[in-house]
Amino acid sequence: MGAVRRAAVIGTGTMGPGMGAVLARAGIDTALYDVSPEALERAKAGAELAAGVLERLEAAQEEGGALRFETELAAALDGADFVLEAVPEKLELKQEVFPQLEAGTRPDTILASNTSGIAITKIAAVCAHPKRVVGMHWSNPPHLIPMIEVIPGEQTSQETVDATAELVRRIGYHPVVEREVAGFVENRILYAILRECLDLVDRGIIDPEGLDLNVRWGIGYKLAVIGPMELLDMAGLDIYNAVGSYLNQDLSTSGEVSSTIRDLIDKGRLGMKTGGGIYDYTPEQIDELRAKRAGKLVAVRKALEG
Repeated sequence: MGAVRRAAVIGTGTMGPGMGAVLARAGIDTALYDVSPEALERAKAGAELAAGVLERLEAAQEEGGALRFETELAAALDGADFVLEAVPEKLELKQEVFPQLEAGTRPDTILASNTSGIAITKIAAVCAHPKRVVGMHWSNPPHLIPMIEVIPGEQTSQETVDATAELVRRIGYHPVVEREVAGFVENRILYAILRECLDLVDRGIIDPEGLDLNVRWGIGYKLAVIGPMELLDMAGLDIYNAVGSYLNQDLSTSGEVSSTIRDLIDKGRLGMKTGGGIYDYTPEQIDELRAKRAGKLVAVRKALEG
């Protein structure tokens, strides 16, 4: 296929507005589609906020980009070269949506899923032409994290993979092409870290505040600059071998979700969206935290790209 000129994001939700803003800034005429007019109204506000962040990042801006908001699927898909599905994380729902995307687009249109872990092969199984179905997993917030996982299913063509990776580079992001594995690479690593963190909290080794400080400064600060494989070389493989030979045996291997998390869910404490989870939040604090974190992510990204 040629260069992507028109794209459609199907489902606005948490990430749709940010993804739409990034695509539009890269010079792509982009439609944001949702069945809910209320969700589209929220998406307009979210896309404006994301566009403001991209401005602060001084992200490259190309001519021809625009965002439009559609409640009719046919209108969103009209002329699309690239479709990005971002509906809720339910295989049944995605398998319901993909045949509609296939029917409403040209045979050479790429159909990508922003799923964070559902097998692309399973999503593509309901399509007549699974070779054009691919995983394109953005990291949240999508307008701030410039890395996208590109995951082919068993029948995805190499042409589809290459074109998707090229689109990622075109928007100024880093494509990471990987083989299909449950949860994909980013979430597997994240959930391994979270499991150990929660195990330490569950056992009273450390409190949540101390855990967050420890990881932010002891691990996160470092890993933002030096990747895990680079860190192994820097520390010395013999050192890792010596420590890993006894420590790996003591790390959590639990297949259960943390009791801390399950207890909070039973109390209706789901995090920021309910005003409290591990920590408590007022509506004002939530707005302040989001703004502050966005500002810090902008500053870190500029430093890392410098």
